[in-house]
Amino acid sequence: MAVVSGGNLSKYYGADLIFSGVNFTVNRGDKVALVGINGAGKTTLLKMLAGVEEPSAGTLSFARGTQVSYLAQEAEFPGDRTLLEEARHAFAHLHAMEAEIRELETLIADTDHPEWEARMERYGDLQARFEHAGGYDTERMIERTLEGLSFTQAHYHQPIREFSGGQKTRAALAITLLQDPDLLLLDEPTNHLDLHALQWLEEFLRTWPGTLVVISHDRYFLDKVTTRTFEMAFGKLTDWPGNYSKFLQLKAERDERLQKVYEAQQQHIAKEEEFIRRHMAGQRTKEAQGRLKRLNRFRYGWDSMRGFEKGAIDAPQTQKQMKLTLDANRRSGYTVLTTSDGLTVGYHTPQGTKPLVRTPELQLHREEFVALMGANGSGKTTLLRTIVGELPPLAGRVEFGVGVSVGYYSQIHDELIFENTVLEELHRIKPLEKTERLRTLLGRFLFSNDDIYKQVGDLSGGERSRVALAQLTIQSPNLLILDEPTNHLDIASREALEGVLSEFPGTILFVSHDRYFIDALADKIWMVENGTVSQFDGGYTEYMEQLAGQAVARNVPQAQVVDPKADARVPAKTSQAVKQSTGNGQGPALSGRDHREQERQQRERQKRVNALERQVADLERQLHVIQSALEAATSQRKIDDIARLGEEYVTLEQQLQKQYDLWAELAQ
Repeated sequence: MAVVSGGNLSKYYGADLIFSGVNFTVNRGDKVALVGINGAGKTTLLKMLAGVEEPSAGTLSFARGTQVSYLAQEAEFPGDRTLLEEARHAFAHLHAMEAEIRELETLIADTDHPEWEARMERYGDLQARFEHAGGYDTERMIERTLEGLSFTQAHYHQPIREFSGGQKTRAALAITLLQDPDLLLLDEPTNHLDLHALQWLEEFLRTWPGTLVVISHDRYFLDKVTTRTFEMAFGKLTDWPGNYSKFLQLKAERDERLQKVYEAQQQHIAKEEEFIRRHMAGQRTKEAQGRLKRLNRFRYGWDSMRGFEKGAIDAPQTQKQMKLTLDANRRSGYTVLTTSDGLTVGYHTPQGTKPLVRTPELQLHREEFVALMGANGSGKTTLLRTIVGELPPLAGRVEFGVGVSVGYYSQIHDELIFENTVLEELHRIKPLEKTERLRTLLGRFLFSNDDIYKQVGDLSGGERSRVALAQLTIQSPNLLILDEPTNHLDIASREALEGVLSEFPGTILFVSHDRYFIDALADKIWMVENGTVSQFDGGYTEYMEQLAGQAVARNVPQAQVVDPKADARVPAKTSQAVKQSTGNGQGPALSGRDHREQERQQRERQKRVNALERQVADLERQLHVIQSALEAATSQRKIDDIARLGEEYVTLEQQLQKQYDLWAELAQ
């Protein structure tokens, strides 16, 4: 059953078209990822679904009675309510219901009242609805949600206006989840979440029975939670089955097919144009004129009255991406960094020193890539700032090895001067560099034309991130210290950054909550926990496997530990999609008859899946045959065959997409 449908939606901001002709249907229980580059229109579409913005054209249709909850990127909390008060306010409708139940309890005591039966009926109805909505369990639901999102009891009675930006975002997320809507709209819900909160949110959304549309740049999260993918690109929306990794796989396969057809058609067009050019004014003029007429029909189609659709296709469109290059200015010694004498980091306050982390002796060696992980507030950023000399240590020492040059990336971009233009910020780092070379460099970071003269303070978070990365490029350090470098970057930019960092010839120490990013880069982990740092040789997945093994040994319930194998993930140092993995959950014990029935249903479902897979394979073979025939027809300049085969190709591709959709539904 459809929860919401969009019909021919368009959106303009002034004269700027954001998207047009957008059509979609979200069904009950769908978990939809809305992906695309920054500026593609994802947040705009989500705001339309939330009723915050209106489409310039087209219609949105919701199922009757649909309750919608929307989490925006920026959280706002007017007034002075505490976290607990705001959380309880999420159940305002239940509190009103409970008040009416209490009032009716008094009224139905008068059994002689002429409306007693009507009151009793209303009382019973309200009690049933109240219990079904969890009315008797609200306090436990509040505690479970706030604890899951890393709030402590100390936060409960603190006014939200006193919270940091990250805490406000988490509070808004908690309240949105507690509303338990029919349709949940989340815009970047994983921002400001530590590992514990991320894992809790993933498990909550994965098992939550409602309908979800979510924007996120966290690929691990999308693979874990979502079952469909809406791609917003070039002003259009495309619906893909499966999670993010499956979407990447299917899109790559489609683009490869289209590219081959496009190249074959371009070869045919070039040959025809060459023949026409050579013979239009010669003895074969009539033949050349006929070929020109057929070629124009193939390129542009007949008029609409004759119903001929354009035969030639366009090349698959690709988004502009950052073109990063990072090199080290020189080779460092083997030992790059050492902490000694009980390095202690923290702050000096009027009440005295506030230590956050005391490290054992740590050593960072040349060409090691180390991820610094830990909960929010554990001291990761403070440790990085102490290492680069922005903060003095409370005790102990930080020593750099021979020939080490440091490049530091701050998550709040405080290394940038906001009053400078983009170009001035690069000149500040390299004053003697020619302006033209810096303009060329900024073009590779997607700053074109007058963009380079914008003030840094007027840029978006993603644009500032690109300026900071451009500065690192021209510094050419051999030790990169990066604090949340993927914040504000869209997925394409994150993958570009992963690619260039994986080839970096120096050493990297970085903080990130992006588990794909950590898995793609880290060969060692420093975990900040309980005021100290422990070391682990291996990447994120290996680390989580070790934790899972320790949990089993301690008899910890597995729901408290993420199973890394349940995630589709990017292998170390690559950004290619991997196959979607699925698992079978274990429910309560079944009777023998129920168990046999379940096995029978499972066998039937598997038969249907197998049959669909055979049909998909057959259609793919047919597409391959037609593609070969199309290439042959192109080389032989058989215009009629090219048009006919092109139509057959499109029809088969549509059939294949339908089979993919059915397969994805059964596989879920």
